[in-house]
Amino acid sequence: MSGCHTTTPKESGVIHLTLWQGINPPTNRDVFQKLVDRFNQTHPDIEIESIYAGQLEQQIPKVLTAVVGNVPPDILFFNPQLTGQLVELGAILPLENWLDKSPLKSEIIPNCFGEMQLGGHIWSVPLWSGNIGIFYRPDLFKEAGITELPKTWDELRQVAKKLTIDRNGDRRLDQFGMLMPLGKGEWTVFTWFPFLLSSDGTVVKNDRPDLVNPGAIAALQFWQDLIKDGSTKFSASERGFEEDDFLAGRVAMQLTGPWTFIMKSKVDYDVLPIPANLHPASVIAGGNLFVMKTTSEKEQAALKFLEYVIGEEFQTEWSIGSGFLPINIKSAQSQAYQEFIKQKPVMKVFLDQMAVSGTRPIIPGYNRLSDSLGRAIEATMLGESPQKALKTAQKRLELIWNN
Repeated sequence: MSGCHTTTPKESGVIHLTLWQGINPPTNRDVFQKLVDRFNQTHPDIEIESIYAGQLEQQIPKVLTAVVGNVPPDILFFNPQLTGQLVELGAILPLENWLDKSPLKSEIIPNCFGEMQLGGHIWSVPLWSGNIGIFYRPDLFKEAGITELPKTWDELRQVAKKLTIDRNGDRRLDQFGMLMPLGKGEWTVFTWFPFLLSSDGTVVKNDRPDLVNPGAIAALQFWQDLIKDGSTKFSASERGFEEDDFLAGRVAMQLTGPWTFIMKSKVDYDVLPIPANLHPASVIAGGNLFVMKTTSEKEQAALKFLEYVIGEEFQTEWSIGSGFLPINIKSAQSQAYQEFIKQKPVMKVFLDQMAVSGTRPIIPGYNRLSDSLGRAIEATMLGESPQKALKTAQKRLELIWNN
């Protein structure tokens, strides 16, 4: 813990705040640090110390230990799915009283609020946002004679079949239509969510697990159908975010977001919105800031930093520098960001999808829910019926929730 806890003495009239973050890659940390430095320069009574505390999944024990030991950071950057645990521990400050008084509340992109709220309170504000789309190889589409992008699930299946090819006649496939993220971890759950939401499915009802419903079954059945068609390639286990197969042309499509290395590569690529079942949908990938309960003086100083972060100036510079989507409407509409989109037109796909992007549940016990749901998704990918896999997961969760 000593590596993440500052012992900087308080200078006269200056409030020192520690901010733990897990921003990656390092180039994005540099952009963030530049903006933190600017805040410090324009707020001589506040000094934010931004500390890289490691990858987010590795931070959870560290964060929870710090909270229980009463030595938390003053501000925490984390995935909003941790909200429920932090609320149960009484570790974070509810923000609605502050945000309701701020004119910036109306500037936050509306769909971001789904990841900010729990139990009638606002617990965090987004540093960034993003969502899932399908990166594809236009060169491989052209070779396969595909002239129109798929807009529905049926069209996606047909396109994936056309893109699955044995190039040298050795009866072994050299190219597949789509990479499937094999595993039971959060990446698999996350990339499956657009299909769940497009089918009006749910996994939570009245703050309890509710996995066995027509929408969830339809979303799992679609993934299984793609696999049974023979037009998908499994990723390495729990490595569905890796881009090697896409970059090498072994797959023509991959589910991921604007943070991907693909956008910095030299391969020919483009992005299409997630094809729809009942209606278009994607899922938000947010990274949020929490104000930890410390002292009134520090909490008020932290709120000034949050106001800076969600403002147009910060969001425009951060989004252009990092590649994540701005969460501020004025920033998204700004001349600077619109010029950026002209240079990287695929960003418009993700920006447009924000209006139809939903959220993963923000509830206490999300980790347990995700673990069981991930097991069901993986089991379905390996051949089990969607109904059976979801019923098994539901029973497991009911045992957990009832104890």
